[in-house]
Amino acid sequence: MSVFSKRVAQVAAVVSAVALAAACSSDDGSLSASPETTKETTVPISAVTTSVVDAGAEPRSRMTFAPPPGAPQQVVMTSRSDIFQQIADQPQQNLSTPEVTMPLTAVSSSPDPALSVELTLGAMTSSDSRLQDSLASSEGSKAGLSIQPNGAITALRITPAADSEDIARSAIEQAFYQAVYRGIAFPDAEIGVGAVWTMQQQVMSGMALRQVTTATLREVAGNRLTVDVSITQEPEARVWHLPADAGTLNIDTFVMSGSGTLVVDLEAPLPVDGSVTVGGEQTYSDPNSTTRLRQATTNTVRWSGQ
Repeated sequence: MSVFSKRVAQVAAVVSAVALAAACSSDDGSLSASPETTKETTVPISAVTTSVVDAGAEPRSRMTFAPPPGAPQQVVMTSRSDIFQQIADQPQQNLSTPEVTMPLTAVSSSPDPALSVELTLGAMTSSDSRLQDSLASSEGSKAGLSIQPNGAITALRITPAADSEDIARSAIEQAFYQAVYRGIAFPDAEIGVGAVWTMQQQVMSGMALRQVTTATLREVAGNRLTVDVSITQEPEARVWHLPADAGTLNIDTFVMSGSGTLVVDLEAPLPVDGSVTVGGEQTYSDPNSTTRLRQATTNTVRWSGQ
């Protein structure tokens, strides 16, 4: 395999994992162990545009999040990424991120105008023994979200515990990055049961992706809403410009879609139940050779109340 193709493989592995950690990584793509990694990192989240397709049945109302300031919400988030990659005729590689389960305590401030939600990570677990051993030192890590009244997340903040190990930091960051792009933003309009609306958003995953989420309001029970979602992603360009001036790849095929159901409480900042899974296959080719890179990915985020 050419030097360029080897570089392609390295970059593709990092991007496929949707590693938010790459924003504060060292040159080889791994997390730096410098003291700076314990400082808060804020990552802007691209804006969400909503559009109503069907306003649903009467009675209708505008859905707005208003958690009581200072009241804690206890919730568990579980994340998993399955990634399989093959370069040319080489054996398939398993680049999956092990499942990690994170108990979270969320406390909201008064909206000004957005909600500032502070998150504390509890005792995390994983089915992977190596990751499990490293998670203990990350207990007590902090994170935060800026959330608009309609539920749209505009910023993600992460502050790892001082003793957090690289493998745990990476898994936590990837889990949050997946979660913020699987949330619900309600339209700025009155809606009722059966309402359908779309959410359009750019997702940066090494390349710019256009994500369209179609949401259906299935049930309303007081402040608790059940929303079905279906998601599609497609690249905004057919050529992938690799990081660090490593060249380009042609995007030959790109299929990513998924669905799920989320239960949200308008008096709580995070989903209280449900799951969303997105997956698909991608094929890339080196314009300067016959080298092809094939990937199959599946990402799942689950929520449950404590």
